[in-house]
Amino acid sequence: MEYFDLEDPFTTLKQHQFDTISTIFSSESDHMPCLNYLQCLTTSDFHVSFRQEAMSLVFQAQYCCNLDPYTPYLAVTYMDRFISKQEIPQGNPWVLRLLVIACISLAAKMKDMHFCYSNFQREEGFIFDASAIQRMELLVLDALNWRMRTITPFSFICFFISLFELKDPPLIQALKDRATHIIFQAGIETNLLEFKPSTIAASALLMASHELLPLQFPSFKASILCCEYVNEVREAVDML
Repeated sequence: MEYFDLEDPFTTLKQHQFDTISTIFSSESDHMPCLNYLQCLTTSDFHVSFRQEAMSLVFQAQYCCNLDPYTPYLAVTYMDRFISKQEIPQGNPWVLRLLVIACISLAAKMKDMHFCYSNFQREEGFIFDASAIQRMELLVLDALNWRMRTITPFSFICFFISLFELKDPPLIQALKDRATHIIFQAGIETNLLEFKPSTIAASALLMASHELLPLQFPSFKASILCCEYVNEVREAVDML
């Protein structure tokens, strides 16, 4: 399997950068949870506790198995998209654990990273055999229509930074690193599930620029608002 770079989800496209960016913006909604998912998380105690426990397990796996932060982030996106499309049976706590392992395993495979789920299972006190995990992986793949090269906020960071026309590479890297950190921190927030990845990326980058380059923040904000692709995020950006 070809390594998946969250910053460049369509690395196999033989297109110019402009066409690739246009494709990413037009496709991002296809990589989001279903519209009713947020409502379920605000009205159903079961879905709230399910997601909270699942995310806790994901982050435990990150530290237990020494995963890079992108892998659990990708696993959570798979999990949210799956839960939004499938009826989760209640009263079976093993379903949550098996789903978490399957999503982490799929994310690790996409990132070409080693994930020893047997070690993680021993740490957590539950054991699923390889065939059970593979069956759950197939259920996730089917529910997600095999769209595993997920478009995330990281897919838009470099594009938005390019609008700022900065010339200092260390400054560009600092801005990118801070925005990335903000996205990771915000990844667990339920209320962000209603926003497109591009909206989250633009907001995180503007927050980072406001912290690091406050004098240039107005011009950076204007650059993003003038971008033809982000009309739908204008209201969200204006709230910053």
